[in-house]
Amino acid sequence: MFERPNMGERAVLVHVQFSQNKEESDLSELRELALSAGAEIVAEIEASRSAPDAKLFVGSGKADEIAEIITANEANLVIFDHTLSPGQERNLEKLLQCRVLSRTGLILDIFAQRAHTFEGKLQVELAQLQYMSTRLVRGWTHLERQKGGIGLRGPGETQLEMDKRLIRDRLKLIKKRLEKVRGQRKLGRQARKRSLIPTVSIVGYTNAGKSTLFNRLTGSEVYAANQLFATLDPTLRQIQVPQLGKVILADTVGFIRNLPHDLVEAFRATLEETVEADLLLHVIDASNPDKELYQTQVELVLQQIGALEHPCLKIMNKIDLLEGRSPKIDFDEENKPAQVWLSAESGQGMNLLLDAIAGLLMQSTLQGVISLSPEQGKLRAALYQQQCVLEESIDDEGKSELTIKIPKADLEDLCRREGVKLDEIFDSTKF
Repeated sequence: MFERPNMGERAVLVHVQFSQNKEESDLSELRELALSAGAEIVAEIEASRSAPDAKLFVGSGKADEIAEIITANEANLVIFDHTLSPGQERNLEKLLQCRVLSRTGLILDIFAQRAHTFEGKLQVELAQLQYMSTRLVRGWTHLERQKGGIGLRGPGETQLEMDKRLIRDRLKLIKKRLEKVRGQRKLGRQARKRSLIPTVSIVGYTNAGKSTLFNRLTGSEVYAANQLFATLDPTLRQIQVPQLGKVILADTVGFIRNLPHDLVEAFRATLEETVEADLLLHVIDASNPDKELYQTQVELVLQQIGALEHPCLKIMNKIDLLEGRSPKIDFDEENKPAQVWLSAESGQGMNLLLDAIAGLLMQSTLQGVISLSPEQGKLRAALYQQQCVLEESIDDEGKSELTIKIPKADLEDLCRREGVKLDEIFDSTKF
C-alpha cells in the first residue's frame, strides 16, 4: 500500500455518463456531497462510456488523464459519482497513487460526521463495516501471506483473516444492540398508539427543507443547514393541531439518489418511525428543476421499506424562491388535501398545512358509538385491549354501546378478524 499524504482533502470529482442510463444526473449533486463532507474541490471531470470498464471503470486513457490532473492540482482524493467494485477501487488507487472513494463511501463519511446519538453512531458503524468488509484486501497488500513448512508455521491466521473475524464479531454486537433499540422504539410507538396520539413523519429528498419545516411546526432548534444530510438522528416532538389535538411529529434522515441498500438496512430502526406513521409529509423543494426525479427516488425508498401505500401529503416547499407563487392547498378528486404549497423558511402557508393535516387525520380516525351484541364479546374485548373505548353503557337486552376513538383501518381490521361487518355495528348518526 502506498503512503497517503498528510494534508487536507483536495478532491477531484469524476462523473461518467453511460448511454443506457440517460436520466443520470450531472456533477452538481456529487459536488454538494463533497462540500458537505468537507472536501476542497480542485477539479471536475466528466466522461461518456457505453458501459463501465471492468478493471478501471473509466478505461485506461481517461484514467491517465485523471492521473495528470491529480498531479497538476496536488490532489490527494478522487471521488467517483458511482458505485465501484473493490477491485476497481484497488486498481485505480494503484494507478493514481491517491485515495479513491465511491459515491457510497462518500455518503458513509458524511453520515459518520453527522451522527451524534448512540443509535445514530451504531447505525453508521454497521453500514461502514458492511461496506468495509469487502475492501479489506486493499489495506494489507504490503504484507506477505504466511507460508507452510518447518519453522514457518504461524498462528493459523493472516492479518486479513483476523480483521475479517473481528469485523464479523463487531457486526454481531452492533446488530444485537440495534435490535434492542428497535424494541425500545416499538414500545414507544405502542404507548403512543394506546394514548391515541397519531404520528406524522416528515420524509423527502435530502436538503428539501424537512428540518426547517420541523422547527417551524414545533418551535424546536433541530440543526438545519443548506447542505446534504444536515439531519441524521431522528427527532420526535409533540405539537397541537387545531380541531384535532396532540400529534407526534417525527423528523427523519433524508433520502438520496442511489441510496445504498446497506444504508437502508442499517437505518431500519430509524426508518420504522416512517413505516409506522399514520401520515407522511413528503417535503419537496418546489424550486428545484429536478424535483420530479427526486420525488421518484423518495418513492423508491418508501417502497423499499414498505411505506409507499401510507397516506401521504405532499409539501411543495420553498415557494419564497418562486415568482408569483402563493400558499394554497390542492385537493384530489375525493376532495382530500393532496399537496400544500408553502415556505417553511418564511412561515407562509403553515396554517394551511395544519388544516390539511387535521383534515386527513380526522378522515382516517373514527370517533363515535358502536353497538355490540353479547355474541360479539370478542370484538368488545379486542377494543378494550386496544384502549380505544372512551365510554360504555349496557341496555336491558344486554347490548353494549361503546363510545370509541380508533384509526379506521384498525377498526376494519378488528371487525374482519372477528367476522363482523362494520356497517352493522355502528350508528352513522353518532359518528
